[in-house]
Amino acid sequence: MEKQNTEGVSPKYFWIEFIGDRSVRIQEGQTILEAALEAGIPHYHACGGQGQCTTCRVRIHQGTTFISEFSKREVWLQKSIPFGPNVRLACQAYVSGGPVSLHRMIRDEADMMLYLDQSLQEDLQNTGHERELALFFLDIRNFTPFMERYLPFDVIHVVRRLFALFRRCIEKYHGQIIETAGDGFYAVFGFEADVRQAANQAFAAAQSILSELKDFNHNYAEKHFFHHFQVGVGLHAGKVIVGNIGIGVNNNLTVMGLPVNVASRIQAATKTLNNSLVTSEQFYQLLEPKPSGKQVESELKGLTEIYSLRLCGEPFTG
Repeated sequence: MEKQNTEGVSPKYFWIEFIGDRSVRIQEGQTILEAALEAGIPHYHACGGQGQCTTCRVRIHQGTTFISEFSKREVWLQKSIPFGPNVRLACQAYVSGGPVSLHRMIRDEADMMLYLDQSLQEDLQNTGHERELALFFLDIRNFTPFMERYLPFDVIHVVRRLFALFRRCIEKYHGQIIETAGDGFYAVFGFEADVRQAANQAFAAAQSILSELKDFNHNYAEKHFFHHFQVGVGLHAGKVIVGNIGIGVNNNLTVMGLPVNVASRIQAATKTLNNSLVTSEQFYQLLEPKPSGKQVESELKGLTEIYSLRLCGEPFTG
């Protein structure tokens, strides 16, 4: 005889098939994760099933209409993690009928491919195509002392403000951020323009960031956090390979090639050259009108060639 709840009504049970494992019984009001663990399936849940990670993800193969609506936590995660509508967090999803079949996504290294939505899997076969683009690298200077001084949530708050500023300036001039890493990012210009126009857009975005950062420091950072932020920007242009090959962001968009490495090294050289905005000579010659910029010859870390560079920014302070 089925166990009754406190209202005297027998609970409802359904069956869900874990593809590659077995079918298990799930009670109404029980999460998929709870049912799996109860049945002895070694379902990963690094955060303890609290919706604080994605290791319990499952791909629904059949019966999506019988799965509960996305929780607030899942909706939030979808804004930053590109998984499709048939991928759910087992700790957040409930079943209301059947048949339902699903697949645990984290089982072994081979199953990592299932992180990608099926509509994106064809993109993994693409080797990309060649494009001539303007390349933009930015790094926040001396960020570690700020992190040491303030609490983590203070740091996150300020980082969000800064990156909102950066992104606004990049997108204003039709650029696209490809990757963010720690206290810096990498963007490209030229998907909808020729390389000369792209270079001018990238340079305008850099000037806009430097200008808005001064206002941000004066009106916000210095008043509330007693800190003055500075950035170093490196600009270059060249032919690169563009493709959706599954190792980047923005729907796996990746831009690769030697010019990318050069742009990154130019940004790193802003420290030794003590200038907030440094471009390659190749990039500089694309600009109209030509800005003032002292020409220097410099070695770039990891590259054998000596590069001609232009110092188009200002010396760092402090």
